[in-house]
Amino acid sequence: MSRSALRVVAAVLGALTLVTGCSSGDGDDEGSDKGRRPDGTKVTIRVPGDAPTISDAVSLARSGDLVLVAPGVYHESVRIDTARVTLRGESRDKVVIDGQLRRPNGVVVTAPGVAVENLTVRKNTQNGVLVTGSAAAVAGLPGSGGYDTGDEPVSFLKSFVVSHVTATRNGLYGIYAFSAQNGVIEHSYTSGAADSGIYVGQCKPCRIVVRDNVSELNAVGYENTNAGGDLYVVGNRLTGNRVGLTTNSDHQEKLLPQRDAVVAGNLIADNQQTGTPEQADGGWGIGIGIDGGSDNRFIRNRITGNTNAGLMITATADLTANRNRVTDNTFTANGVDIGWTFPTATRGQGNCLRGNELRTTVPAGLAESASCPVPAKSPTPSGSWASPKAPPGIAFTAVAAPRPQPQFPRATTTGATVVPDVPALPDVADIALPSPSLLATGARVRTS
Repeated sequence: MSRSALRVVAAVLGALTLVTGCSSGDGDDEGSDKGRRPDGTKVTIRVPGDAPTISDAVSLARSGDLVLVAPGVYHESVRIDTARVTLRGESRDKVVIDGQLRRPNGVVVTAPGVAVENLTVRKNTQNGVLVTGSAAAVAGLPGSGGYDTGDEPVSFLKSFVVSHVTATRNGLYGIYAFSAQNGVIEHSYTSGAADSGIYVGQCKPCRIVVRDNVSELNAVGYENTNAGGDLYVVGNRLTGNRVGLTTNSDHQEKLLPQRDAVVAGNLIADNQQTGTPEQADGGWGIGIGIDGGSDNRFIRNRITGNTNAGLMITATADLTANRNRVTDNTFTANGVDIGWTFPTATRGQGNCLRGNELRTTVPAGLAESASCPVPAKSPTPSGSWASPKAPPGIAFTAVAAPRPQPQFPRATTTGATVVPDVPALPDVADIALPSPSLLATGARVRTS
């Protein structure tokens, strides 16, 4: 919407529903007047009661305000460029931002301290939710592995929360944090993404926690590229995609190479679903794929039913994969539980295994020959195996619609969310191996 059109709705400011700030809704520093009206109150801006569209309401919001959206289908793209605004739907399944296959993004966050909660974003040509400090990314120049931002210097958006969001049938990514730090993606559901359901790219150190999400029926469930440093992917359910999870290095994005992420306590299963968009690199039947990523830790994941490989490590022509540690995971019913395959010139070093429950490896005997610890420069064994052929994919618009998802607690009565400057990072020692019962129930994985 144009700025001139927004001026028309500015008159509703005097009619806004005022609520006093409470402990759950105070996003300002103590003693600061920022984000308050002259009488010291904060505001809940209701859509459509106080503003006819979500974009109108966001344009009126000040730091610390809550934009609360009533059920309905909203045909718009929402950009939040005011710090510490909370955008929340009253009903996760009934508040729908629909791109109609004409808009690139459902929600774009370009300011720090923003929370996006309890709503659905669907049918955007690129992303459901984009959180970024990159102007080029906002301009919408996607590449196969993310955004090629050219000569743009790296600029991070710092602090965000995406919680209880359903992102379905979007043309690139469901929830995408790119050139962003200090954030949380949690309790969300993604499906039908033509690239990946959840993507974290170009951050170092990231200080991002991706937890308790469900990602299914995507080309890739979760992907991170050139992202690491206090990056935790924990307690997620990545099932029924073409590829469950990838961590990789790519020249298309800055901050090469990818290194230092923790993937723990996830259920990664049955990633060879036919009713999905094709994966750009042709991936199929893979639980975890490491392509040029280094110094990552894979701990207590349950990896099962992936017809090609449970976990594979490979490398591109000039980006090797080194010092990845695979410990205490359970592998069952995969084509190959663990497979390592490298181009001769870029064979990895220092990759190792310890304490895993597994049946087959390529090369054979990795549990003994590559048992942790190994010297950092010890060459990683390499082999090959016959991979199943990927069937044709379907259009992202044809992916099945999602079931109703859990609601944000007390969505209509809780004040604006306080987004911390730096999120609390999980203690990996407390993260358990997911129960096998989750395979039958379809329940969410919990980290504790």
